[in-house]
Amino acid sequence: MDELDGKIIAMLERDGRASNARIARDVGVSEGTVRRRLKRLINEQIINVIALPDPRKLGYNSEALIGVQVDPDKIDAVAAKMSNLEHTRWVTATTGTYDVFAWATLQDAESLGRFLRDEVGAIDGVRRTETFVALQVMKREFGIPV
Repeated sequence: MDELDGKIIAMLERDGRASNARIARDVGVSEGTVRRRLKRLINEQIINVIALPDPRKLGYNSEALIGVQVDPDKIDAVAAKMSNLEHTRWVTATTGTYDVFAWATLQDAESLGRFLRDEVGAIDGVRRTETFVALQVMKREFGIPV
């Protein structure tokens, strides 16, 4: 990856609908160059092109960060199972008080409660959870500085 790739990625992070022609014009290369670069970046899985919906506008009004304490020999298995749950948006194994953190998006507080009890709590190896309910999401961004 070089500086041009970084410029193309940065433009798409700002406007995912930017055309190849506009990107080419703004970074000073041909449209064909942008097209080839994008194809390579996607094929090498450096970037993914996805839609990023606003959960609240789709009726998902409850978002939460869930800290999970896990039996030490089951951290990977618990993280993998949590990754497969419909309502988790991201899951990571971590250091510190909690072995796994997950971000979940659900319709309402009642749905969140059922999710915690019936799905997360039912995973073998989960010892304890602590849930941090989002009152207001101030920033929803998934890119990185390039």
